[in-house]
Amino acid sequence: MPELIGITGGIGSGKSRVCRFLADLCGWPLLNLDQICRELLLPEMLGWLALRQALGRGFFTAAGELNRPKLREAIFADAALRQQVDSLLHPLAKQAMLQQAAQQITPLVLAEIPLLFEAGWQDSVSRIVVVYADEAVRLRRIMERDQVSEEQARRAIAAQMPLEDKAQLADYLVDNSGDWEETCGQLRQVAESMTPC
Repeated sequence: MPELIGITGGIGSGKSRVCRFLADLCGWPLLNLDQICRELLLPEMLGWLALRQALGRGFFTAAGELNRPKLREAIFADAALRQQVDSLLHPLAKQAMLQQAAQQITPLVLAEIPLLFEAGWQDSVSRIVVVYADEAVRLRRIMERDQVSEEQARRAIAAQMPLEDKAQLADYLVDNSGDWEETCGQLRQVAESMTPC
């Protein structure tokens, strides 16, 4: 099985852009846990079935699709609900990630895992890259990207493990607070230290 590199960080830190750059730079496959979860939550898929059974019809549309905005808002407001949903989805997502990684023919695979530490997946990856950004930068990015208020953006940040704590656990720390070219320079160094690409 290829070596699996976990890339994480706080919401709004720029994980996705960092992941795409690294994958393109070295030609490494990139697994995206958000995408894996989206697929698990399509009607009649394993995640959809688990949530439908546990939550009933309240978080589903008349057409039977998961009402993502409604569930997201409820999860940020209710820690017990978040824990319940995570306990149902995380094992399914982890299994799908490991299966997809095992199918790759490269020696190294990147995986963008927003909740790597929150889910306790540290032992599922060989090395961890944490993408860091200052809180003010993250708030601005979340508000622009998701079209939400500052209060909603702060709630989204508060729902995750503090980014400073994640940074302490990183094998590689990438500061994405400033100029993108500076970030790219850091990423070239990270790529080179992982394996010459």
